[in-house]
Amino acid sequence: MEACPDQFVLALDQGTTSARAILFDRQGNIHGVAQREITQHYPQPGWVEHNAEEIWQAQLAVARAVLRDNSVAAARIAAVGITNQRETTVLWDRASGEPLHRAIVWQDRRTAGICDELTAAGHAGLFRERTGLVVDAYFSGTKLKWLLDHIPGARARAERGELAFGTIDSWLAWKLSNGRAHVTDPSNASRTLLFDIHRRCWDEELLALLDIPAALLPRIVDSSDTIAMLDAKWLGAAIPLSGMAGDQQAATFWQACLEHGMAKNTYGTGCFLLMNTGPQPMASRHQLLTTIGWQRQGRTTYLLEGSVFMGGATVQWLRDGLGLIASAGEVETLAASVPDNGGVYLVPAHTGLGAPYWDPFARGALFGLTRGTTRAHIARAALEAIAFQSAELLQAMERDAGQCLSELRVDGGAAHNDLLMQFQADLLGVPVVRPRVTETTALGAAYLAGLAVGFWQDEAELTALWRAERRFEPAMADDRRAALFSDWRRAVERSLNWAKPD
Repeated sequence: MEACPDQFVLALDQGTTSARAILFDRQGNIHGVAQREITQHYPQPGWVEHNAEEIWQAQLAVARAVLRDNSVAAARIAAVGITNQRETTVLWDRASGEPLHRAIVWQDRRTAGICDELTAAGHAGLFRERTGLVVDAYFSGTKLKWLLDHIPGARARAERGELAFGTIDSWLAWKLSNGRAHVTDPSNASRTLLFDIHRRCWDEELLALLDIPAALLPRIVDSSDTIAMLDAKWLGAAIPLSGMAGDQQAATFWQACLEHGMAKNTYGTGCFLLMNTGPQPMASRHQLLTTIGWQRQGRTTYLLEGSVFMGGATVQWLRDGLGLIASAGEVETLAASVPDNGGVYLVPAHTGLGAPYWDPFARGALFGLTRGTTRAHIARAALEAIAFQSAELLQAMERDAGQCLSELRVDGGAAHNDLLMQFQADLLGVPVVRPRVTETTALGAAYLAGLAVGFWQDEAELTALWRAERRFEPAMADDRRAALFSDWRRAVERSLNWAKPD
């Protein structure tokens, strides 16, 4: 179809801490943004929950707001794309559309014991082979098992086809289509521990191991296709929902990491480093994940991924937990007020450690405190911890891929922090490149949606729209880099296995 010049693509970006709606024009420029925070619930240590109905209402509200505030009629929206926090798990009633329980968030660690039992029973290798994932509480499968185990009558109702499971993309598609579409795309399905990434379908054997009825599961659709139509009652017109991808895969797509060996790191609530490995999955030898990036026109692109659970959330903790700063934006100035970390290292294992350690029982710790330590040193240690964790991921990724990265493309809120980006380049020893537009998760979803309806013609057109805003060149001496890494790894070793039950 021909795209009219006054049309836009609407991206719905449902993240861990907020719901956003962003309008993009044909040049990939932002025409309008609306955002609303969502409530975080911590019912027990290590548990993190969201209210799925609040997520839906917030996402609907910001979608309406961005159209209203920018005087854009729904008829001018060519397509809608969804990008989402990935492993967060929702279980709802098909008839009423009501969730049976709060959504269990990707950060939640309550199912670590279930994961230990699966590993002890010898099933970890099968999950790894089929799904590309490690058996960890991070992923949706054990969260869904927990819900079925703990909600009275839920498993029997699921077997009768009365209930639906989905990650946040599925939940929003269901609500936007007024219950007509129960779908997910391969990028989200590949994060569930239930999906065979080679056959690209739900795996019966894995479902049986977790005692999950297949009737719960959404239909698999391409990441870029006309997936459903938005019910006209929501925004005032029936609009194609034609893009769907997990937030990190969407960011990789926008960052134009479309060729084998290209990589990006997103600095959001967590940090997520992904490398394009082409049309075939690459098994990791260093505890990284093999995952699906996107599927278009039946063609699948695979990625290697490393995950850091506490990225920008570390700065939020400085603000909300310790009260060291009044706003997240203050951390760079505070950290820059001292020349170095003063020997202080923060290991932000507040919800365990992800790749390459995969220790759900690690806990956060501060090391190297002296009477001379100030809040500025702690702020600097917090920023450096984000970079240390990301650097360890890239080193593992380079060993798996058998090649060295020439540059790292970055995005996400913390990518605006120049001190952090320079330290990241210094640790990696390669340039860090920040694009002109850093709303990459949303723009990736918009691109997938727009391609499906002809708003953009092909990937070459999208690649041409990518522009660098700043390039951070490494400036640290090799011996200094080695000394910093040595102390960081000593700190990490002391934080491992801290909360392991007796």
